[in-house]
Amino acid sequence: MRKYFLLLNSLLLLAATPVSFAQNKKPLVAQLPMKLWYNKASTAFEEALVLGNGQMGATVYGGAATDLIHLNDITLWSGEPVDPYMNRNAYQHLPTVREALQRNDYAAADTLVKKLQGKFSESYAPLGNLYLDFPAGDVVQYYRDLDLDKAVASVQYEVAGNRIKREYFVSHPDKVMVIRVSGTKPRSLSFRVRFDSQLKYKAVEGKPYLFFRGSAPVRAEPNYVRKKGNPILYLENRGTRFSATILVNNTDGKITRTDSTLSVDAATEATIYVSLATSFNGFDQNPVTQGLPDAEIAARQLLSASRHTYQQLLQRHLADYQRFFNRVSLKLADTDPVNLPTDERLRRYSKGAADPYLETLYFQFGRYLLISSSRTKGVPANLQGLWNPHIQPPWSSNYTMNINAEENYWLAENTNLSEMHQPFLSFIENLEKTGRITARTFYNAPGWTCHHNSDIWAMTNPVGDFGNGNPEWANWNMGGVWAATHLWEHYAFTQDKKFLEEKAYPLMKGAAEFSLAMLVDDGKGNYITSPSTSPENHYKTPDGFRGATLYGGTADLGMIRELFIDLIAAQKIVRTDPVFQQRLQEALVKLYPYQVGKKGNLQEWYHDWEDADPKHRHQSHLFGLYPGTHITTDQTPAFANAAKRTLEIKGDETTGWSKGWRINLWARLKDGNHAYKMYRELLKYVEPDNVKVNYQRGGGTYPNLFDAHPPFQIDGNFGGAAAVAEMLLQSTPDRIEILPALPAAWSTGEVYGLKARGGWEVGMRWAAGKLTYLEVKGRPGTTVTWSYQGQERTGKLDKTGVWVTR
Repeated sequence: MRKYFLLLNSLLLLAATPVSFAQNKKPLVAQLPMKLWYNKASTAFEEALVLGNGQMGATVYGGAATDLIHLNDITLWSGEPVDPYMNRNAYQHLPTVREALQRNDYAAADTLVKKLQGKFSESYAPLGNLYLDFPAGDVVQYYRDLDLDKAVASVQYEVAGNRIKREYFVSHPDKVMVIRVSGTKPRSLSFRVRFDSQLKYKAVEGKPYLFFRGSAPVRAEPNYVRKKGNPILYLENRGTRFSATILVNNTDGKITRTDSTLSVDAATEATIYVSLATSFNGFDQNPVTQGLPDAEIAARQLLSASRHTYQQLLQRHLADYQRFFNRVSLKLADTDPVNLPTDERLRRYSKGAADPYLETLYFQFGRYLLISSSRTKGVPANLQGLWNPHIQPPWSSNYTMNINAEENYWLAENTNLSEMHQPFLSFIENLEKTGRITARTFYNAPGWTCHHNSDIWAMTNPVGDFGNGNPEWANWNMGGVWAATHLWEHYAFTQDKKFLEEKAYPLMKGAAEFSLAMLVDDGKGNYITSPSTSPENHYKTPDGFRGATLYGGTADLGMIRELFIDLIAAQKIVRTDPVFQQRLQEALVKLYPYQVGKKGNLQEWYHDWEDADPKHRHQSHLFGLYPGTHITTDQTPAFANAAKRTLEIKGDETTGWSKGWRINLWARLKDGNHAYKMYRELLKYVEPDNVKVNYQRGGGTYPNLFDAHPPFQIDGNFGGAAAVAEMLLQSTPDRIEILPALPAAWSTGEVYGLKARGGWEVGMRWAAGKLTYLEVKGRPGTTVTWSYQGQERTGKLDKTGVWVTR
């Protein structure tokens, strides 16, 4: 745990006098240990504990008689490289859609725009299940936990006086899952290891370890599509291959092996090694003819790891994981107020009890999940992160580009996990390649675009199964624009000029070129998009028509406005494209301005129309407030107030991911108490789904702290964690704002390691709602501008790159 320095007097008034770290010898109180723990085994996915190394995932149920462990590899999906020319003449229908909109025939536009649709995305696949079978017996003193400080899970219980312990982790350095099984009585352990899969697979004979090979389907229909025939399609020599290898080692017991099981008898201790690999070799590479040698990779990883002891592998794992996790510490209380299992304290919290430890745990759990699910180039965390037990997962567990994929990465920069942003940023590079063809074939436009859904194959086309999709989701075309804003955010937080010049700027420019092509004049001298939709929402015209397709949607223009502002700022740094910069500046001032509706709300539609569902879960037209940065309480107060009124009309009851978004929006409005109210609601206890999902229960949190949409979607975890940081620290490239939305419930606390735009790292303490200590780290000799409670100040960093004030 990193060390910080004790304030001599926490109640002194702030003074802008720099002090050296050497003057303060005593460390501040450390963050409490971060653990999820339970006194019974899980019986549902939403109770199980998850581990991962950014590619391999494990979901541990922790049963005493049989321990079920779901295994995932983030590169195992149905399908193969997408054909981006799937509807090569779709663009020919664009003029008729625009003509219908020009004459305000919205019903015709809704019908015609369906001709601009293509295939559905592919699905993220479950690789298999590992089982550990133990002899039956009376189990007492059961305990299981997930230690976030170590990324290690454990199970302990007693049978006939023998204390049995299982410890699990998934190593990034060694690319394996490691399980140590031990008993307190010598040679008292006997158990069996076996494997199965919902996919097509077989056991391979003749190896000194268990070896299974299989393949993902070439097509897995989304779970919401109802067609005749089998929704899961396998074809010979098609689809991604996978291999799973399992070995038991370092045991004093007897090992017996068949082609499908490993049995251990009369052991005191044993270590199980599990290695996975797939043939996925890139979004544009055929996984059969151009794929990686999955069998060779899985075997190599297994045998390499098995040469090391459990302790050696554990130390390598901890050194790797903790260099990320330990960057940020948060403490909202000096002690843990209750000693209860996590599910019980979540129930208690849902009834109104205070629990600052649980609030901190949820924040750090979000960071843990991102480290564990996002370390594979070009393959970001999906709707379920890394952990999926279903062959037809909810919404294909794909990349939903109208909020969910982006929300997964809202905490990457401000909670000091910039490296975990890279899989999404490199995925954007893949999208750009297919997206250029999509822009050309669907819109006859330059640049690149992406729509509602994508997958590991970087699919960018409008979905809907070639005319069967509802335009409210199928035809939204701003996915590339939204994603491209993440490129600037990465630069803003890291100040990586090489990344900006070589990666970010060209990709952002391509998205802007597409945006410019989608703009038309509204007849009043304003630029608007046509056609336009607002993600998954419907408008209601004065004559009662409910539609999705129109022109000049506020969400479109907010995202385009943000991208243009980012690109103009980027061009002032790279200084290579003044002509395009001028074009953007001219277009920016002509964008149809934000409109305040008759209810005082920020209009979602070009006209001041009613929403078909005023409390709809999406609030895409508030993009400029968050995650965008161009609507602010100080620079654009009228629009900020209109955004606030929009949130008031929508209310607070919504899905898990939407709650995560709204907490951030309230934080940007500097209303910490309302943000905190919704944070508490995000942590509302939700029962596991088991067999059937109850979509009517509303959002919240499952017993294992997974976000409940419902069903499970990981975006709410990430959005909620990002919002904690947003309440404590906000920033622009030029200024840091300290405790901008501090709720009254967090009157005392400390946080270290948060990142701010401009490349700063910030730590602070506060008491009785007042800042008592602030430290900023950055480049030596630079000057930081910061504000607190409306007062702006500056400080110069010393030669060690630190500035401190109290």
